[in-house]
Amino acid sequence: MIALKNEEHIDCLRESGAILAGIFKVLKGYIKPGVTPKDIDLLVRKIMEEKGAIPSFLGYSGFPAAVCTSVNEQVIHGIPSNKPLKEGDIIGCDIGVTYKGMISDAARTYKVGKVSPQVEQLLEITKKSLMAGIEAIRPNGRVKDISKAVTSVIEPHGYGIVHSFCGHGVGFEVHEDPQIPNNYPSRGKNPRLKPGMVLAIEPMVNLGTAEVEILDDEWTVVTQDGALSAHFEHTVVVTKEGYEIMTGSLLDD
Repeated sequence: MIALKNEEHIDCLRESGAILAGIFKVLKGYIKPGVTPKDIDLLVRKIMEEKGAIPSFLGYSGFPAAVCTSVNEQVIHGIPSNKPLKEGDIIGCDIGVTYKGMISDAARTYKVGKVSPQVEQLLEITKKSLMAGIEAIRPNGRVKDISKAVTSVIEPHGYGIVHSFCGHGVGFEVHEDPQIPNNYPSRGKNPRLKPGMVLAIEPMVNLGTAEVEILDDEWTVVTQDGALSAHFEHTVVVTKEGYEIMTGSLLDD
């Protein structure tokens, strides 16, 4: 069942999303060679505490951190480690913020120092696919309009579009209906988009195969062939006119 949000809920989501956008701005200047994913997690916890916010992911189904830190071939749900990042790595940071009872959810993939042109392109195309999916949102449109737009950006480059995991509704809970596939065509329901729906749209794009597997920690999802993976995500509200992004701008971080 899809839970619509009213204006009061959406106002709180704006505040939650603004906190999350601010965190990403800090991380842009913080992430560099020598920093560990655990350092990132501790910094994010500190910022949230200062803002009076709660880490949505900490303890969610037993997850042990505030940030999912996914390095290189890790796609999503990476558990922060004490292994220092090195020049040329990439790291996806997926974060949920609960503020005034409302949850915003977003992700960015950061370069650690200088990366190859091939990796630069992967990140750029993944960002573009996210924005294309968001721009496809129209009241009375369909969820899979988003999927089709995401796929149309990625497919010409031959990248693997992760289909084992997808976007989702968000707001009252970390994961709500509807599911939002990144690949098109895809199976499953295709509900209409209505004002008040809040969506976490999150393309996960691999340099190699689309196939993934889960490590023995039962959380970390990695590419099956060991190729790098990028992940970008926004929380978006469907409005009467189209959409509103709750979690900042990719240009800011």
